[in-house]
Amino acid sequence: MQEAAIDLSLNTKNVFSSALCFAMSIDTLKSSPELAHELKTSAQEQVEFMLSENKEILLLISEEEVKSVVRLGISNVISTLLDKLSSLLILLPECPEFSVLTTLYDIEWLCKVLPRMEMMKDLVFKWADVSSEILVIAQNSKLDSRILGVKVKLVEVTGKILEAVGYGIVIVPSRSRTCLLKKWLPFIRRLKTLVDAEGSESEYRMDEDLCEFIEGSMVSLVLTLPSNDQAEVFGEWMRGIGLDGVKFPDLSEAFEVWCYRSKSAKRRLLEKCDRLVSEDLHL
Repeated sequence: MQEAAIDLSLNTKNVFSSALCFAMSIDTLKSSPELAHELKTSAQEQVEFMLSENKEILLLISEEEVKSVVRLGISNVISTLLDKLSSLLILLPECPEFSVLTTLYDIEWLCKVLPRMEMMKDLVFKWADVSSEILVIAQNSKLDSRILGVKVKLVEVTGKILEAVGYGIVIVPSRSRTCLLKKWLPFIRRLKTLVDAEGSESEYRMDEDLCEFIEGSMVSLVLTLPSNDQAEVFGEWMRGIGLDGVKFPDLSEAFEVWCYRSKSAKRRLLEKCDRLVSEDLHL
């Protein structure tokens, strides 16, 4: 009876690990891209179903063997993204977006399932590590407005990363939080301006829901930063308003909180100094 239970558990783990491999594009069928896409979509659906319906999976995902599969998948998907983004510069002027968007959809899917596996932090740290590389390519002047679809999807994925950090789903050092915000804030603001300039008829849009989502994530994130780092972010934010007239994202709520806290902290410091001076005078 015990052996049967072990075999069943092993079979479940093997099925789940295999589904993860296809879902994260670790295994691909290069000779048949259409079949590979169908398998990947089916595998992603299967992973989601198993995570929501199979209680045994919740125990298996804590095993290091399963975690290793997930970490390898995250690493491979991010590497694939960088390779495909780099290829856009080589393929000028065509700049085919579909291949890059496919990988970004895979990462977006990871943002949905990784929190259920308590492994979102692995994606967050990886995204933080490669953000500079992504932005160097995405902001290359040769691409200009050629890949607006890719840029909008990058913002959508980054919004989920910022949400995870800002709302405490993933705990990262303050320096990493600051870097994430300072790197992506200028890019997101410029993209919003660029997309808006395309007009309402453009297929590329940052709709109201996305903008509110980004703003909410950034407000929550900036409020978690140390005061000095907050001051830097607000300085960059106000510079954009003053020089470029870009009001998005609206960080005024967080700015008001920072002003109140800074004023309160200064008052408490002065009160403490006065108290120490008074104590010295009575010695």
